[in-house]
Amino acid sequence: MGARLAGPAGGAGRSIEQNSDINVTPFVDIMLVLLIIFMVAAPLATVSLKLDLPPPQPGTPLEVREPVYVSLREDGALYVVDRPSSLGRLEADVCAALGGGDCRRERVFVRAEADVPYDRFMAVMNGLQGAGFHQVGLLNEDIE
Repeated sequence: MGARLAGPAGGAGRSIEQNSDINVTPFVDIMLVLLIIFMVAAPLATVSLKLDLPPPQPGTPLEVREPVYVSLREDGALYVVDRPSSLGRLEADVCAALGGGDCRRERVFVRAEADVPYDRFMAVMNGLQGAGFHQVGLLNEDIE
């Protein structure tokens, strides 16, 4: 804590008051020392290990499927991969687009135009969830 002289400019009647401002100089000194310590210690923290990995072997190529999009238009039309559909046929159309099999484990993407009513969108989402499609991704497009 420091002191400050206060009073008129002439010097008469000066009084000593306590100065309660924080002195940040020691704080800055400590932070600079810590910064230097961390800059020196950081390169020493990296550890390299030599591993003997087995050579790569050709495997079976992964099957890449085209994503299945359920599109909802402003006029209420529902499409599964650019084919017209309806809420009643949604499950069958999505499974057909996915190629059958265990289609409920595959990811399905839902995209809707900006002016689609919320209840219509939620009807499609509830239809997919009710049919057992739990991996649903939502897509949107920027509105300009």
